[in-house]
Amino acid sequence: MANLTVTNLDKKIIDALEEAAAINGRSVEAELKDILERTLLGLTQKSFADVISTMPDVGCDADFERDKGRGREVE
Repeated sequence: MANLTVTNLDKKIIDALEEAAAINGRSVEAELKDILERTLLGLTQKSFADVISTMPDVGCDADFERDKGRGREVE
């Protein structure tokens, strides 16, 4: 693994990074690694509710009702 040094960061960024690290119970370095991985490699973990909320609202509820005359009924 390579090392990276970032200089001249705004104090607001450092404060926000330290706060996020404290909230997540990890070091500033671990927090920064997580942010970089999620941002650059797309390793975000979305909740089921987040995924559902991004789906378009299409059709009517009736469009999704089961047709009792077709297919096998499961009890």
